[in-house]
Amino acid sequence: MAIPDSELIFNKDGSIYHLNLQPDHISDTIITVGDPERVPLVSQHFDSIETRIHKREFVTHVGYYKGKRLTVISTGMGTDNIDILLNELDALVNIDFVTREARPQEEHIALRIVRVGTSGALQADIPVGSHLVTEHAVGLDSLMQFYPLVETGLEIEVATGVQQALALDYRPYCVRGTDLLREQLGAGMVVGNTLTCPGFYGPQGRVLRLDLRRPDLIEQFQNFRHESAEGEFRLTNFEMETAGYYALGRMLGHEVVSLNAIVANRATGEFATNSDAVMHDLIAKTLDRV
Repeated sequence: MAIPDSELIFNKDGSIYHLNLQPDHISDTIITVGDPERVPLVSQHFDSIETRIHKREFVTHVGYYKGKRLTVISTGMGTDNIDILLNELDALVNIDFVTREARPQEEHIALRIVRVGTSGALQADIPVGSHLVTEHAVGLDSLMQFYPLVETGLEIEVATGVQQALALDYRPYCVRGTDLLREQLGAGMVVGNTLTCPGFYGPQGRVLRLDLRRPDLIEQFQNFRHESAEGEFRLTNFEMETAGYYALGRMLGHEVVSLNAIVANRATGEFATNSDAVMHDLIAKTLDRV
């Protein structure tokens, strides 16, 4: 069945609405960054660049690194942007733009999507300047209130535990990322469980001129534990996108991993004085492994 014009929106040049991309504009391996200014920090390492496209916060460069065709694209911040990104990337490879019909499941194309971003540590033993690969992501945002995400028993237990610990009116969601990508790209990194927050200030326990409903929010994050047959689960770091990546990636059938440059530690009150260098190191490491 053809997808209606109001649901799958094209620009006048035939590109998909927000990303401004056409199917031949992307590779099967995609590196994503939040800040549009980080896109050239990645593509400067490419041997050649074949495409540069920019619309809103979505900046895309496509080129070759050591013979491998790669795409780097910026997303902006928050899982609302990740909702746009993942759905439109999936449409580029799994919907026929002429017939407006989804490919049969047996023809499904799986992308490899690697988030490279900054994050703050929640635990004192995760040093500023380190790199962390996310095993599980816990989403405090509302995105999965609108999708039929299927979670494992452990994921449901963790999400319910976080809901109870924080006395939330809704249940968060918990999703494990792609094991193969985590092992390939995260070798030697801290392995963690990332909390995705729906904001940078209050949802991450920061106080400027507004008080928090939960003054002990950071302590609740830090102290959360869940015991299972797989061992102790704790929250290691937080940011604003990873849970959306993992949930949508699972439902759409793509391999997704989140790599985090730890530039702050909320337990010790530190912020990296060399945050740019920490990110540059993570970019170089990612390119050599991807």
